[in-house]
Amino acid sequence: MDDAGALRAELADQLLGEGALRDSQWHNAFRAVPRHEFLPRFYRQRHDGDWEPVTAASPGWLELVYTDRVWVTQFDGDDTVTGGTPTCSSSMPTIMAIMLEALDVHTGQSVLEVGTGTGYNAALLCHAVGADRVTTVDVDPHLSARAAERLRRNGFTPTCVTGDGAGGYAANAPYDRVLATCSVTTIPPAWLEQTVPGGLVVTTLHRPIGAGLVRIVSNGDGTGEGQVLVEDGRFMPLRAHARKPALAGEGPFVRSRTSLPMNTVVDPASPFEFFAGVALPDVVAGQDWLGHPDGSWVHHHGSHVDQGGPRRLWDLAERAVDEWHELGKPRRHHFGVSVEHEGQFLTLGDRKWRL
Repeated sequence: MDDAGALRAELADQLLGEGALRDSQWHNAFRAVPRHEFLPRFYRQRHDGDWEPVTAASPGWLELVYTDRVWVTQFDGDDTVTGGTPTCSSSMPTIMAIMLEALDVHTGQSVLEVGTGTGYNAALLCHAVGADRVTTVDVDPHLSARAAERLRRNGFTPTCVTGDGAGGYAANAPYDRVLATCSVTTIPPAWLEQTVPGGLVVTTLHRPIGAGLVRIVSNGDGTGEGQVLVEDGRFMPLRAHARKPALAGEGPFVRSRTSLPMNTVVDPASPFEFFAGVALPDVVAGQDWLGHPDGSWVHHHGSHVDQGGPRRLWDLAERAVDEWHELGKPRRHHFGVSVEHEGQFLTLGDRKWRL
């Protein structure tokens, strides 16, 4: 076994040992598909915050490829710049494994992947179910063409499409499974329309606070019911679903004392964070601030907060903590997802919140 093969096997066995992989088809896929063929170049963030390119000629490149880390491969939709807003990456293998396991796909079933990116995830799908059963779509023509070439070079020939993934790809529908390796604010109806009744859609909700993986069972008519998964997942948004950031505001404010730590509201490791996103829709967070597109804002100073704009966001957060306790402190996996013709909702028992 060569160095790449040994590193690949080590990564696959690590994912298996940690419980991210359970099904042998995915363990075999991670052991067989060469991630390095899809990552000849990526970017690593230095301690000073700047980005530096890493290529096959860089010391330690191969070892870095096979670490359980996400690697940025593009900024601002431009392959020529270093730094900016990441718009393409090779996802962390752990979260890839979790999503593939959640997809529950079997031999003979067809899969639509939204977000081709580097092509590595499409290669894993091809290895598991056969390239003739895989369709992958990406909005970026350069990414799509490059991924198709790398896939061909490694013996995988899925249907590679350049287009808006929100529309799925009707020409190869219906699909048994849809996997979106990008996040969405709401589930595009086309994904459920193009999925057979009883088929699964696995994706990530694009929420500034309280993002998460979801799995939805399609009714075959653009509606479906599903669940937020226990595992967390944060992905780059489908480009049509990207949000303009709300910034912490300035101007007149009200100061008040607080005993609620900022991390309780915004840290993905906090058990309250998912419900905070339910109670504070469209609110975005910085290290010590919250902001909303309506101009409401919070600066958190540890023992006190400054609040400005038309609403008192921190008061809403503190009331949400009380409500969360009254509901029994539900975690993310206690919430359902309901995609209806009238709208899309997060659900908890008989409670509903519009996405």
